[in-house]
Amino acid sequence: MESRDGRLVVAAPLLDGTGVGASISVNGVCLTAVDVSDGTVRFDVVPETLARTGLGSLGEGDMVNLERPMPAHGRFDGHIVQGHVDGTGTVVDLTDDEDGVLLTVSVPEHLMAHIVVKGSITIDGVSLTVAGLGDGRFSVALIPHTLESTTLGSLDAGDTVNLETDVLA
Repeated sequence: MESRDGRLVVAAPLLDGTGVGASISVNGVCLTAVDVSDGTVRFDVVPETLARTGLGSLGEGDMVNLERPMPAHGRFDGHIVQGHVDGTGTVVDLTDDEDGVLLTVSVPEHLMAHIVVKGSITIDGVSLTVAGLGDGRFSVALIPHTLESTTLGSLDAGDTVNLETDVLA
């Protein structure tokens, strides 16, 4: 992954078959592919997107979470996610437990009204179930598969994450 001059370039051989104009979620941010070639996908990123998400802090070699959109005729399998970031949060704590990790994130107060226990929350494009709420924060349980298959396993306290709140809340 590299980002410069409003252009994001992602090495993504698994996105073969993606064409120019396709929507791809990059760390939860819905972006449009402007060039697809040689195992990379390029996106133009406007200043508004950089200001409202954590994409601007990415550097060359950083890993990202990618997801293609579900086709209208596709099988629904998970939470309803739009790929439109509502804001950013800050990782407060990652606590190991016997089944994985409990991740706690602080969020701006205006987002708290849209976060509910047992509802969905998307962190850097990974849709999860809210396990708990506190004063200006929420927590989610991360199973080993999620820790190994996404960038969430590499988070540290103080990291900024993109958030999409529950559209049904």
